[in-house]
Amino acid sequence: MLEPEITAEAYAELRKQDKAPLLLDVREPWEAHTASLPEAKFMPMGEVPSRAHQELEPDEPIVVLCHHGVRSLSVTMWLRNQGFDHVQSLAGGIDRWSRFIDPTVPRY
Repeated sequence: MLEPEITAEAYAELRKQDKAPLLLDVREPWEAHTASLPEAKFMPMGEVPSRAHQELEPDEPIVVLCHHGVRSLSVTMWLRNQGFDHVQSLAGGIDRWSRFIDPTVPRY
């Protein structure tokens, strides 16, 4: 099984591929309006249990995103317990992404 977390640098390389993982943004709406990545599927953490099995594919790779990586790791572990084996949390969240990968993404 994959490591539970993926670095921003490793995800930056993966997203260049034709079959990039789904980026699942589990932050609150105000956070997504403040700073986001255009390819992200937005699903606030509180909605994941009711939406995951209808909207996500258990066999597809998924990278979960939040602000600093705490909520995304929690969602990653929950999804793995639900049979989503190819899920990883973006370590450091969108904050790390903004600092090290794309400084045009606002920090908050």
